[in-house]
Amino acid sequence: MPVTIKDIAKRTGKSITTVSRALHGYQDVSPETRAMIVRVAEEMGYTPNLLAQRLQKQRTDTLGFILPTFGPRFSDPFFSEFLAGIGNTAGEYGYDLLVSTQPPGEKELEVYRQKVMGRQVDGFVVVRTRCQDPRIQYLRKVQTPFVAFGRTEGDLDYPFVDEDGVAGMKMLVRHLLSLGHQHIAYISPPLEFTFARDRMRGVREALAEANLTLAEDYLAFGDLTQRSGLAQAQKLLSLSKPPTAIIAGNDLMAFGAMSAVQQRGLRVGRDIAIAGFDDIPMAETAHPPLTTVHQPIYKIGRMITDMLIKIVRGEPLETQQVVLQPQLIIRQSCGE
Repeated sequence: MPVTIKDIAKRTGKSITTVSRALHGYQDVSPETRAMIVRVAEEMGYTPNLLAQRLQKQRTDTLGFILPTFGPRFSDPFFSEFLAGIGNTAGEYGYDLLVSTQPPGEKELEVYRQKVMGRQVDGFVVVRTRCQDPRIQYLRKVQTPFVAFGRTEGDLDYPFVDEDGVAGMKMLVRHLLSLGHQHIAYISPPLEFTFARDRMRGVREALAEANLTLAEDYLAFGDLTQRSGLAQAQKLLSLSKPPTAIIAGNDLMAFGAMSAVQQRGLRVGRDIAIAGFDDIPMAETAHPPLTTVHQPIYKIGRMITDMLIKIVRGEPLETQQVVLQPQLIIRQSCGE
């Protein structure tokens, strides 16, 4: 006969409720008691009936993450690290993670509708928020739990974690100014994303502090890929008066800009400074290592997932909205 929670309760001398909550990871059971119950359950060969549990709770114990892709060759180390944070935390709580990929737009929103209407997940992690975000509007309307990585314009009456992109870009521009750069170009992500507008604002405000402006010729737009960073940097370097420094709105575009510089026989960090934003793992090992603004991508994935599971379980959050302060990481791509 299969071992039941009742059998474990009898062996440990704990109540059925305590055993059940310990095995499901609830925080109101002490770590010592939880460890003892889990050890006894393993010794007795307990295997939870997940389907029965989920039917009883009217939950799937599954979280949804719809990854916004930008083409058939989509590859972004940012999302690899972020996804690891989500998946590891979900697993620690005993939750599965359902990952889908869709290009941003109506098809992406339709996947959200399908997952909600089919009751396939208990809640969503929403990433790369847009200024007017139909995903968040829909999830609020149908009252489906979610936590966003980023903010939108308008009412911020939903849980999110975000990094202060304005402050991050200000630190980066001020650093370049301190090195004597006055001809600074910027490759921006698409301005439909809230974080892109924040980073643009940070660039402009920091230049204004030095009585400078972001010249129209020095403003380019990429699509967050390395290829677009290469293409836009080539245009900037072809100007009659090219910039002495190029900031990219994310690290992948910065890597593309570095390639454009090197293709011209110039030296990154000596002939022209390059900087990015995110501090993905490749930034430290690039040639030369990339100056960038650090945000703890893996940690953010864990924070968001922890918040989402608490919401799904009806547990209180210490805070519903978290804005992290960025850190400037100075490396050789700016000449240090």
